[in-house]
Amino acid sequence: MTGPAGRVVGDLTVSADGYAAGHHQTEDRPFGDDGGDGSGAALHAWMFDTPDENRAELARLAAPKAFIMGRNMFGPVRGAWDRPWDGWWGPEPPFHAPVFVLTHHAREPLRMAGGTTFHFVTDGITAALAHAREAAGPAEVGVIGGATTLNQYLAAGLIDELRLHIAPFTLGTGTRLFDGVPPLRLDQLSVRATSRVIHVTYGVVR
Repeated sequence: MTGPAGRVVGDLTVSADGYAAGHHQTEDRPFGDDGGDGSGAALHAWMFDTPDENRAELARLAAPKAFIMGRNMFGPVRGAWDRPWDGWWGPEPPFHAPVFVLTHHAREPLRMAGGTTFHFVTDGITAALAHAREAAGPAEVGVIGGATTLNQYLAAGLIDELRLHIAPFTLGTGTRLFDGVPPLRLDQLSVRATSRVIHVTYGVVR
């Protein structure tokens, strides 16, 4: 008998006006027009500049035993996989678990150092979640971006808990959380502020 599935957790860093990335993403600028050099440094300063302040949230971000992301988060390559691209993270990505990448173009699994394997799912968000749940067992599944992918899961009612990390600036344009998502009821579970971010956790009410 299969045991109970773990929670499905959406986890995303956004600007104060709800944007997870700017437009015009390229290989050199993974976050596009993000108000800086396109590296996402301002959005994710809480991770890299002040990790000691945010140790608990970083541990929770790494806790799922399977992850889901959109192809746009995996990389800027569009269309068929006609040239090498192994993600933004180098030879040893930080996930150390199976990662299911939503795409319209089939590709063989990509095994990386440190226990990360990227699986490319061509039959939609529900299939990706089924694969991730099978891989994670009773542990959490993390839907980690980008905003367009998380919005699809929110709109489909497939997210149990939403963890937002709100950076103290606005972008004004880009890819925005909640775009196209029907009204949701959210139960505020926790709020914590550190020097570069406010962490807010919501339960998503069915």
